[in-house]
Amino acid sequence: MARVLINFAHPALEKSRVHKQLLATIRGIKGITINDLYEWYPDLDIDVAREQQLLEKHDIILLQHPFYWYSAPAIIKQWLDLVLEHGWAYGHTGKALQGKYFGNVISAGSSERNYQPEGIHQYQVHQFLLPYSQTAALCNMQYAAPYVIYGVHRMDIEDIRTAAEQYRHMLELLRDDKIDPAALPRLTYMNEALQLPSQTRSI
Repeated sequence: MARVLINFAHPALEKSRVHKQLLATIRGIKGITINDLYEWYPDLDIDVAREQQLLEKHDIILLQHPFYWYSAPAIIKQWLDLVLEHGWAYGHTGKALQGKYFGNVISAGSSERNYQPEGIHQYQVHQFLLPYSQTAALCNMQYAAPYVIYGVHRMDIEDIRTAAEQYRHMLELLRDDKIDPAALPRLTYMNEALQLPSQTRSI
């Protein structure tokens, strides 16, 4: 079984329709660790040793967050700055994360067509996420294609429940080695992993 860590960040979860449902649907799944950063560190005083231990124990590391101003909530930047230390995560002796998979799970208010050169945001989501893919490369990890839920402002409750069940199913397939994580960097979106043939990861 692959061990999956979800570093979750939402500064106003009580106001969220989508992420509240996503968390409720995946909470308690065996083999999936939810690390709620704002719950653990409301003052952004991150316990670096705890976070590094969590990273060492997991194979797939996902940052789950709303897509705020083309990026992530502030605590994600704080986490990256403090936890991914030179000599541990990167640099000549920084090999702690080598071979792991790293990715983003995001919700976006706009539709996918708005994240195109002719759309109001002018660039694809992948271009805004370049700092994360380069972080993965620097830390000797593989960057998985992002899992994106578009158009959340127009979703009704049934749409949200369907999106949450699809997310849960994808995580269970990853956990159970029915999706080869080596395929994830080659996808456009991690969502497409649900259409991959069921397979057992080669060891």
